[in-house]
This record gives sequence, structure tokens and C-alpha cells, in this order.
Amino acid sequence: QLQASGGGLVQAGGSLRLSCVASGRSISNYDMAWFRQVPGKEREFVAAIVKSGGVTYYADSVKGRFTISRANAENTGYLQLNSLKPDDTAVYYCAAAALIRSVWWEKRAERAAYNSWGQGTQVTVSS
Repeated sequence: QLQASGGGLVQAGGSLRLSCVASGRSISNYDMAWFRQVPGKEREFVAAIVKSGGVTYYADSVKGRFTISRANAENTGYLQLNSLKPDDTAVYYCAAAALIRSVWWEKRAERAAYNSWGQGTQVTVSS
């Protein structure tokens, strides 16, 4: 089970740090990602990170502003959100993948690549 937290209301240009805590499993066994969704739209990919944390991948819309990381010893994943914009307003979800690495890497920005999801945390950015 994944539990996301850290969302909130922030002004444009501000920062937030989202956390994703795993229970009942070790996240060191899973490649992970963050997605986000606004009402009426598809859930979209934000960022992904390999099991070791050594390789990351970002959507163009957040590159240079968001940073994905993980602390396997704490069984926790993170998403640092900087220079936030009103368009970043969404519910943010963390996800874990159980696919073999080559398959996951090819599909890393797709929802179908992930079989475990957190409940989501709301991020609201005011202008």
C-alpha cells in the first residue's frame, strides 16, 4: 500500500514536497513514478525513478522545476515541486511498478506500467 502526502495550497512560485510512504512492502524492489490528474482530464505522467534512484525521467512540463527522489531505507519516495504554476494544480499520485526493467522503461510514462497506486494528495497553486 502506498500513502501519498504533502499536498496543500501554495502561491505561484512556491514549493511543496510530496511524500509517498510504502507499507507492507519494500519500495527498493520497485521502480516508481508520480502522476497527476485534474477533473475531467486523463491522469498524466510527471516523473519516474528507478529502484536505485540513480536514473530519473521527467515530463517536459515539469523538467527543471520538479525533482523525484527516494529513500529506500525509509521506504519513502519524494517529489519536490519548485517554481509552482497554477497549471500544476492537480491531485498527485505516486505509483509503483512490478514490471521487469526493460519493459517498464519503455512504458514508464504510461499508467499501465504501474500496478500499485497511492490515494492521491491535492496540490493547489494560486495565481
